[in-house]
Amino acid sequence: MNTIALFVARMAPYRLSFSSYISRKLCDYSFDCDKSENGFEHIDEPLKRVCRYSDFDSSGYEISNEEHFTLKHRFFEHVRRDAASVLDILRQDGLGFDAKAALSQLHIRMSGLLVREVLMGILKNINYENKERSARLGYTFFLWSGQQENYRHTANTYHLIMKILAECEEFKAMWRLLDEMVEDGFPTTARTFNILICSCGEAGLARKVVERFIKSKKFNYRPFKHSFNAILHSLFVVHHYKLIEWVHQQMLVEGHSPDILTYNILMCVKYRLGKLDQFNRLLDEMGRSGFSPDFYTYNILLHVLGKGDKPLAALNLLNHMKEVGIDPNVLHFTTLIDGLSRAGNLEACKYFFDEMIKYGCMPDVVCYTVMITGYIVVGELERAQVLFDEMKARGNLPNVFTYNSMIRGFCMAGRFEEACSMLQEMESRGCNPNFVVYSTLLCNLRHAGKLSEARKVIRQMIEKGHNVHLVSKFKGYRGC
Repeated sequence: MNTIALFVARMAPYRLSFSSYISRKLCDYSFDCDKSENGFEHIDEPLKRVCRYSDFDSSGYEISNEEHFTLKHRFFEHVRRDAASVLDILRQDGLGFDAKAALSQLHIRMSGLLVREVLMGILKNINYENKERSARLGYTFFLWSGQQENYRHTANTYHLIMKILAECEEFKAMWRLLDEMVEDGFPTTARTFNILICSCGEAGLARKVVERFIKSKKFNYRPFKHSFNAILHSLFVVHHYKLIEWVHQQMLVEGHSPDILTYNILMCVKYRLGKLDQFNRLLDEMGRSGFSPDFYTYNILLHVLGKGDKPLAALNLLNHMKEVGIDPNVLHFTTLIDGLSRAGNLEACKYFFDEMIKYGCMPDVVCYTVMITGYIVVGELERAQVLFDEMKARGNLPNVFTYNSMIRGFCMAGRFEEACSMLQEMESRGCNPNFVVYSTLLCNLRHAGKLSEARKVIRQMIEKGHNVHLVSKFKGYRGC
């Protein structure tokens, strides 16, 4: 930790370059290299056909923006109706029923948006009981749609069907689909890797996925310098820390030198694995290699200083950032406050929270939630309530994590009526409770012997559509 405490003085001569930090989404857990995943890349051409061949106004004059919007809206509605018809047919699939023939009789116009709507419909409805059937229906439609005239699958379509197979735990089918994707000339991207590593990791196949992508000649490296950084980033997102260390060694063997992104990932991993000596060595090595810390390096260091309960060193680092031209933003302050909160230093959290506002950097819902959770953990419900009311007054809508913390706080204080009211409030504000929120409330109600109130919450869970096998966890259960 001494190395980190001396960081400010040692790094003063350096100046930072921010030309590419936006693309380094180290803190973005939804990284996706495929910008066209929303399926809208195939809309324009079908729209032109709709204008030419439908009963829409197609007299050849230049249409206005309003008319263009209306055409798009009608096209979307038409696609949604077609998708609903396709899903109805697929649900009839069974012994003696030819789904492909029935689909062909629809005479629908194939497009990327239609394929996406159907596959997303299947994906959203996968549950524990229908996995095998969902995989079969998804693949049936994938094969049939790929055989239609004037349509060709895209990498995004492959990714969607791979997601379906992943949810259904059809790992061998996923690997076959990957081979087919490569044979059809599509490059495998970081998104392909993410889908495979997330699904195959739990099946003990993570190492196999990594080895294949390291050797792949068709792995699309954008926006990374090389495939190793893309792989390291993807493994970091899904917390495969041990495998990251192995990939780093392979990277060195292949002759690839680490860059600032590599160092950021490796330092995060070493810290999370509790290897502070290696963390410090990487920090020293980064400086000797001529790399100045970037936006995310500072974020990592603030987190480390926060969790190490070193508010003075953190303050010096924030001042150093300003000196070298980086204005700390809400992410930096939130990261520091979160670390200090975990260290139990709530007074330091309040100091930096106030300093952030004085500096003109307004807290967002995440920052408020970190502060509120910190107060709840130490039993200071009243201070949490003040912040909760303040964030709403400032126009920051609480999210499900904020509400969960407040419900937990009311339960800890034995104020169960207010906890249940908080559940009703979040629903009235359009924030849908998830299973964690219900679990927090139910566990505390049962521990307090309030079984009738717990049964009401269980009925509410069922009404809201939570899976029966999750709800049954609480039925007839005396503890939590």
